[in-house]
Amino acid sequence: MTRRLVIGMTGASGVIYGIRLLEYLRDSDIETHLVMTKAAEMTLAYESELKPADVRKLAKVNHAIGDVGAAIASGSFQTLGMIIAPCSVKTMSEIATGVTATLVSRAADVALKERRKLVLALRESPLHGGHLRNLAALSDLGAIVAPVVPAFYTRPQTLDDIVNETVGRLLDLAGIENGLVKRWRAD
Repeated sequence: MTRRLVIGMTGASGVIYGIRLLEYLRDSDIETHLVMTKAAEMTLAYESELKPADVRKLAKVNHAIGDVGAAIASGSFQTLGMIIAPCSVKTMSEIATGVTATLVSRAADVALKERRKLVLALRESPLHGGHLRNLAALSDLGAIVAPVVPAFYTRPQTLDDIVNETVGRLLDLAGIENGLVKRWRAD
């Protein structure tokens, strides 16, 4: 089986996480399938010098946000799962309630129903009770909720150090070995 991973990018702050995932996987044996929301494209303009076309070039396959008939919307299309980075509360809520209004939420729903890895790099704070209930429901359904929280025990020196550590942990959660994480040693 071809090793495929779906990468979703939504409109929350932190588009660098999705970009770095794609950069890291670009030369790997994993076929990346990217789908970006319109809000992700807007956030990209605020947080980066990159254009949506630049980000799409990093993926092996691209899917339009409205193409709910795309391969990644079908359970018969084999993938390792999906990472949504960054994941907005809007998208998280769609997935939690089964309202699959876009290809991002539909592909996530497929990952859940097929019992594949679904990692949500949630980028929102603070959270109210409705958010927390949706997150608990997603966890109960098998999603891995991984809020983007920097680790400082690694003693990061740059923003890239923080981004790389977080992306490495997201890949770990998806079951993909990587060289980005500084592994804990108790010595």
